[in-house]
Amino acid sequence: MNYENILAEQDNGLAVVTINRPTKLNALNRATILELHEAFKALDADKSVQVIIVTGSGEKAFVAGADIAEFADFNVSEGEKLAALGQELLFDLVQNLSTPVIAAVNGFALGGGLELAMAAHFRIASDNAKMGLPEVSLGVIPGYGGTQRLPQLVGKGRAMEMIMTAGMINAEEAKAYGLVNHVVLQAELLDFCKGIAAKIMKNSPVAIAKAISAINANYEDGVNGYNVEVAAFGESFGTEDFKEGTTAFLEKRKAVFPGK
Repeated sequence: MNYENILAEQDNGLAVVTINRPTKLNALNRATILELHEAFKALDADKSVQVIIVTGSGEKAFVAGADIAEFADFNVSEGEKLAALGQELLFDLVQNLSTPVIAAVNGFALGGGLELAMAAHFRIASDNAKMGLPEVSLGVIPGYGGTQRLPQLVGKGRAMEMIMTAGMINAEEAKAYGLVNHVVLQAELLDFCKGIAAKIMKNSPVAIAKAISAINANYEDGVNGYNVEVAAFGESFGTEDFKEGTTAFLEKRKAVFPGK
């Protein structure tokens, strides 16, 4: 599929989605959110795709925020709809995707950009990356899940400080906070992410999807994550991947998972 604001490439089970609006520092407008929605849905439905990396074009920004010009004149009702639709179409979608999503944060990840990175299953940053939620400096708050996901990742106190000061943290601070898993040179970022993806792709995609679901359940109100884990664990015994994985282990060979 051809897109105007993003690039989507696939190679040997790995997909790379690049937000491609370099003149706007890859800011998220409505059209880009819709294209990302379509791309992630299509890639998740493609069983040949085992890992997705999302990144930004150029060397300056992953995503430098939302496109403020689009909503500067919104009223209360329009603002609420903007947040609700964005969360449904993209941010919640990415978090709950059955295909692992790695955010390769290659520069500024601010506002909606950091919220997109946080919706991914984990994050790798380049050494020049800077992250923050500056919304209160505009008289608004994060609306794409930032007030919920940031405390889950860095703790309540740090999240409160980051959001209330509207400040940015650098890549090493983000790593110390637990916001990103690794920091690498920018020139090495994509290859580093691909290396982790290759390790993931050696494992059962069915089991990974169940693990994502069970982990996410811990953060859902009214859901007992332990019960979700127990059920998913039991369901695993009925899969072809389980049969292949255990047989390969007993036969002392590498498993070749059918993904079923």
